[in-house]
Amino acid sequence: MARSRTQKSTLVFLVRHGRTPTTGKVLPGRTKGLHLGPEGVAQAESAADQLSAWHKHELDRTKNSKGITAVYASPMERTRETAAPIAKKLGLRVRRNKGLIEADFGDWTGKNLRDLYKKPEWATVQQYPSGFRFPGGESFNEMQIRMVDTIQKLVADHPGEAIVAVSHADTIKAAAAHALGTHLDLFQRIVIGPCSVTAIQYTPSGPYVLGLNTMGGPPQAIASS
Repeated sequence: MARSRTQKSTLVFLVRHGRTPTTGKVLPGRTKGLHLGPEGVAQAESAADQLSAWHKHELDRTKNSKGITAVYASPMERTRETAAPIAKKLGLRVRRNKGLIEADFGDWTGKNLRDLYKKPEWATVQQYPSGFRFPGGESFNEMQIRMVDTIQKLVADHPGEAIVAVSHADTIKAAAAHALGTHLDLFQRIVIGPCSVTAIQYTPSGPYVLGLNTMGGPPQAIASS
């Protein structure tokens, strides 16, 4: 069934969690007990200020706008700790969403990245991710489908609104690639830094990437359909 022409757009701010003590050193995956480091805490506060500023500007700019109405986070400690100051600044609560969780790296979970770089499979991870499954874990295809489906469900739950979803580097890269119409085998060319904001507006005619890996304030939303 075709979508209604009157269906409203939803703006999704995808935020990667802040830096942890293992960022860039270890593939933590879904390891429990990993918290933000001091730099990550500061990054989360900065992201909260940026998104709060957008929220206030949007309320002042558009009379009928509700600004940001919900903050979601993956179940991992590092994402919930990143989402906490954002939600506090907005007067909201953090809602956990399992679909936003990091990829399941299986047997590679917790491994040192320097050791993983030496594996022959690493070239496949970088050049042909659509054909790779982490040993004992998830495939990149499964991860992308899960992430995109999760976002689509959130969009359906928040028509005409703006929401924040705090997730992980690979999951956000996969969502951004899908929105850009970029094949999964090229998604490694997308960079998603710690606590960066990626803004995607989902409209009845398709998604529009408003900002990718932005470290400053998030961009202005396009007019709702």
